[in-house]
Amino acid sequence: MRVAELPRAERPREKLLRVGPEALSDAELVALLLRTGTAGTDVLALAEKLLTDAGGLAGLAAADRRMVLRAKGVGPAKGAVVAAALEVGRRLARLALQGQPLLDRPEVVAEYLARSYGSSRVEKFGTLTLDARNRLLQVHELHRGARSHADVEPSEVFNSAILDNAHGLIVWHTHPSGDPAPSEDDVTLTRRLADAGRLLNIAVLDHIVVGRSGFVSLRQRGVLPGR
Repeated sequence: MRVAELPRAERPREKLLRVGPEALSDAELVALLLRTGTAGTDVLALAEKLLTDAGGLAGLAAADRRMVLRAKGVGPAKGAVVAAALEVGRRLARLALQGQPLLDRPEVVAEYLARSYGSSRVEKFGTLTLDARNRLLQVHELHRGARSHADVEPSEVFNSAILDNAHGLIVWHTHPSGDPAPSEDDVTLTRRLADAGRLLNIAVLDHIVVGRSGFVSLRQRGVLPGR
């Protein structure tokens, strides 16, 4: 149903003001960001198509801004508003990581990674660098797209850690298939990076694999020693 055909109290903006944003569907929230539709396409239909094409709200949150800006019927003005709102969400998620030790809270790290990267359609690989108390310094996305873990060079992983003056790091990557189960290559890479970290005195504290169906901590699996 088109927004104009809805009873006024059930239109997204009026509904939000009446009962709060938590009562709105994902499409209604996105429709409020878009504000208007296009010729022949109602704003709710446009919002639903944007969500469908992105793979839902989580997929939209993890989408590259260029995907949003290129979406048919969105354009630069609407796309900029959506991209800005999604970036606010990502920054709030990152704030939840700051100021707390992360080593024994892989679920907190995984939640952030899932919100930021978990629904990506291409594999992404990176690190979280940590201070001496295992608190977050920086989040680094080192590469995206298909790549053999055998091609991952320890130098690219530890360069950012050295520049951040990090005492430790958490390696992470996504599985676009949705299944976070680590492969043998994941295990081999984790051990190779841990060996390199010992030489540099920068501990590899965990390797977290994130997919749409959950996450796996290789430290919890016993691949890395507990601390």
